[in-house]
This record gives sequence, C-alpha cells and structure tokens, in this order.
Amino acid sequence: MGQQSTSRLFLALWPDPAVRHELRIWRDAWPWPREATPVHADKLHLTLHFLGDVPSERLPELLDGFVVPFEAFRIDLGTPVLWPHGIAVLEPLAVPPELLALHARLADALVGLGLQPETRSYRPHVTMARRAGGVAVPKNGPAIAWQAGSYALVESRDGVYTVLREYS
Repeated sequence: MGQQSTSRLFLALWPDPAVRHELRIWRDAWPWPREATPVHADKLHLTLHFLGDVPSERLPELLDGFVVPFEAFRIDLGTPVLWPHGIAVLEPLAVPPELLALHARLADALVGLGLQPETRSYRPHVTMARRAGGVAVPKNGPAIAWQAGSYALVESRDGVYTVLREYS
C-alpha cells in the first residue's frame, strides 16, 4: 500500500507586486541578528487559515469549497512586533471588520469541508522573520495601505509557495 500524497495548504491575502515591494522595504529596515531568517519576498503574505497537510485528492473539492462572499477592503499594516520564540511580524494598525468577516466565513467553509479551523485567536500579521529573538524592533514607520481585492488558496511544497486559486 503506497503512501497517500498530501498538499500543505493555507488560505491567505496574497499581496500584489506593489504591496510586496513595500513589505520587502519594511522587512529590510529591521536590524536582523545573524541567526535570524528573514522571510523571502515572494513568500510574504497574511495568513487567513492554515490547513496543514491535506490529501491531494481533495484539491478539486477544496478549490471550489473556499468560494465565500467577499467584500474588498483596505488593511493598513505598520505595527512591527516581536512575538515569542523570535517571530518578527508586521501587524495592522487596526483590524478591518471585513477581514474578520472573511476569516469567519472561511472558518465556516473549513468546517463544511470536514476540516478543523485553528482554535487559537486570530491575530492578523505578515511574518517578517523567524529566529529573530533580541532584534531591535523598529519604530512604527509609514503604513502600508493594502487594498485587499482577493484571497488565495496556497500550497507550500519544498519551500516553494504556489497560488492554486485566487478568489475575488
């Protein structure tokens, strides 16, 4: 009996090139300690839900199962924070209600697909680096005004992120 193929999946706000560029500028403004691992620019995103390893045979069902009502919104990122365990993040200045509504609708979709949403409180952020303990957190800088016009189902395989479908 062969091993079942799985896909490591997450739902995210996926930045357009202009927002990605601004995120990279923010990331590069941090004075990273030598052991820090800054997130590569093409992987910068805001996670909505982490699904983990899901049987690959379910992909067609999942691609259609994450179509939920979506209202475009603006999120302003600009609060740098060092979380426990050396996770450096950029948080929103305020969490838009539309983001929380999208997160809730996607949680309902997960349950409808027989998947379990994470139980911990949702803290929207963009991870800037890992293993960044002791970093001097920069002062708040210019906010990144992100017009979120879509969300995406993304696969992580061998360190490469691939957008499987964008929803708008």
